[in-house]
Amino acid sequence: MGLTVLDGHLRTAAETLPSEVFEYYSSGAGDERTVDEAAEAWSRFRMLPRVLRDVGTVDLRTRLLGDAFASPVAIAPAAFQTLAHPDGELAIARAARATGTLYGVSTRAGAPLEDIAAEIGGPWWFQVYVMRDRDLTRRLVERAVAAGARALVVTGDTPVVGLKRRVTGTRIAIPDDSYLVNLERHLAGVGSAQARAAAEQDPTVTLDVIGWLHRISGLPVLVKGVLRGDDARACLDAGAAGVVVSNHGGRQLDRSLPSALALAGVVDAVGDRGVVLVDGGLRSGLDCLVALALGASAVLVGRPVIWGLAADGADGVTAALRSLGDDLAHVMALAGAASLAQVDRSLVAGAQHAPG
Repeated sequence: MGLTVLDGHLRTAAETLPSEVFEYYSSGAGDERTVDEAAEAWSRFRMLPRVLRDVGTVDLRTRLLGDAFASPVAIAPAAFQTLAHPDGELAIARAARATGTLYGVSTRAGAPLEDIAAEIGGPWWFQVYVMRDRDLTRRLVERAVAAGARALVVTGDTPVVGLKRRVTGTRIAIPDDSYLVNLERHLAGVGSAQARAAAEQDPTVTLDVIGWLHRISGLPVLVKGVLRGDDARACLDAGAAGVVVSNHGGRQLDRSLPSALALAGVVDAVGDRGVVLVDGGLRSGLDCLVALALGASAVLVGRPVIWGLAADGADGVTAALRSLGDDLAHVMALAGAASLAQVDRSLVAGAQHAPG
């Protein structure tokens, strides 16, 4: 059922979105090897289900950094969601509220942070790009904290934005009313070009930014874009509360290892020192089950949410999230796991991974 819903949303998005918008969301960097491999990599694993277990009720409820959510399937941060639907982030926020889902709100959100938070009405995380204007970053973080964000997720794999052949550059033209909606109040009197330059990623950022973000926010800080065990340990040593295993949806360094194959090595490196989440190519409950069995605390989905948004606004996102949750509960029952506490690496065969 989940696959039918998600595939239907993808078809509708491809048919209804302006071609340049669909290509922007679906494209990857370079030759797009990483994009092509993302979903396929999850299918390399095989399951070792348990038999004769009581799975009359399957419980997906989970806790992340102290907050409760209805399932371990969360919404990945993604930029400029108003390109897919006029309600953009506000529609996704309504779906997050309706389903009890964690929503990672992007620095590049196309609606005011305060309005998004009000629609969520519960815990959410703020994804941080550390911008060339460090004060601009600080002001956005302070607003996110005031609006109720419960954690910061600093993206570490984007010192510069990856080139994408299908959009002939890094991104399509984004109107000022989307690009600057959360920035212009902090850049009074600055022209559009200067504002955009100030908001670009700072390529000189180092691990020190983890401690800085924690000090100015008082929130736990996770690092997104980690594929190496040694990087994960370095982030934790610098004060991170966890990491997100991700290759940025294949939109940064092409030929990066698929998240599915990097996950176990990062989990082993982190141990019990922090939480590990993962994104990249998760398209079914079975993909999610593999990720959880390999040690992820939760999974993040990006493009399936965008396609649901494009297909039917908040209702489309809600349908996508519920179908993934239903599919996950179904395959957990088949694997003999009635709760997430019963999902562990013994359920997975073929768990080869990159060294830590």
